[in-house]
Amino acid sequence: MDKNMDKNTDNQDLNQNSVETEQSNDSQIYSTTNLTRKKSHKKRKITCAILLIISLIGFFTVSFWGLTVLSNTKQTINKTYEKTKVKKLRNVSDVLKEGKPFSILLLGTDTGAKNRSYKGRTDTMIIATINPKSEKVTLTSIPRDSQVKIIGSNVPFAKINAAYTYDGIDGSIRTVQHMLHVPIDFYILVDMEGLIKLVDALGGVTVTPPLTFTYESCHVVKGQKITLKGTPALDYARMRYDDPEGDYGRQKRQKQIISAIIKKSLSTTTITQYKKILKTIEHNVKTDLTYDDMMTIVSDYTDAGKSIKSYTVQGVGAMINGSSYQVVSPAEKKKNSDRIRKALDLKPSNKSFYTSFAGGNYGNYAPAPSPTVPAKPAARPEPNEEVVVEKPKTKPVTPQPVKPQPQPVKPEPVKPVVPKPDPVKPQPSKPAQDSQAVVVNPT
Repeated sequence: MDKNMDKNTDNQDLNQNSVETEQSNDSQIYSTTNLTRKKSHKKRKITCAILLIISLIGFFTVSFWGLTVLSNTKQTINKTYEKTKVKKLRNVSDVLKEGKPFSILLLGTDTGAKNRSYKGRTDTMIIATINPKSEKVTLTSIPRDSQVKIIGSNVPFAKINAAYTYDGIDGSIRTVQHMLHVPIDFYILVDMEGLIKLVDALGGVTVTPPLTFTYESCHVVKGQKITLKGTPALDYARMRYDDPEGDYGRQKRQKQIISAIIKKSLSTTTITQYKKILKTIEHNVKTDLTYDDMMTIVSDYTDAGKSIKSYTVQGVGAMINGSSYQVVSPAEKKKNSDRIRKALDLKPSNKSFYTSFAGGNYGNYAPAPSPTVPAKPAARPEPNEEVVVEKPKTKPVTPQPVKPQPQPVKPEPVKPVVPKPDPVKPQPSKPAQDSQAVVVNPT
């Protein structure tokens, strides 16, 4: 181990009594002589980061104290090991031996808690890449409702979280590899009961909620830090219907829980607490990482987690056969595939990306309705046609010129015009004449 680990180790050393009490029987790994030699380094912190499982999405680093618990760790890892039937796309042993980047599919199932006992679905799916050269870890979340072709099934399409129901871990790995054309080197699976027990073993985890909500046992206020025990932490990670971002908002809170568990795990200060964590892992985790794989990771990938970046495969909501899906375009799949492959020091894939079925013989297809405006059914595409779902856009209506139409003229009745008589001018009156004329003779 690096001698720099001797620094800043207050309250982290083990006395000889505890060493002898917890000492491993595996003398080939660490003998009493080795332990005595190590004790000469005052306040030396013996810490190994073991890649196991962290929460509902499966990625965590657990620290343990002292060489004496190493045998307990080995027993736990051996009990969690479960090989898959999926043929690896590359030689993973050589990848680790040569210190190359590797990938892990992190799965969280909705079983094991809240009285659930069925096989369940993987409501959380994350592809993690660990690159020791760049010292970076990437986490790429895949929405649970992503519409995919489930490899190994006879259904034309389904939600990606159903791949586990059809064919267990093998189905999930095959489907993810087919969706994004990336190699899955290892997997880690944890159920909900495992999350509850892990958080309880750590004494709770602290988060700062991005919104205020109440969901079953969890009540949180936006911006106010809170320490959550196992069941409330699970409810915090599961709620989605009251989140404006829906499943995407839930994924962000799941990552919050992950970070909180990592932080709390690395600050574990007692062997008793560490043993509780190991017991939780033993009964609630499955992985195809062997003990030797993990020891290689401990020694060669210690600095890989200096930078952790999170991404999400973005889909568009659509209603298909009455169910809500996230339809991921080929362009979005390629973008995420290229980024993951780059993190693994691989060239972009030259394969074409699966175009989701929609319509055809498989049912009606339409944009998912918004809360206020119902969606109109889209035209039914051809079976092999690429489907791109966009939110309905309102096009402006251009007024068309209206030609004036002649209006019929209704004739008005014509009244006859009667000429008015000219006014009668008064005539001068003539003097009246007597019947007998008067003759005047001049004198």
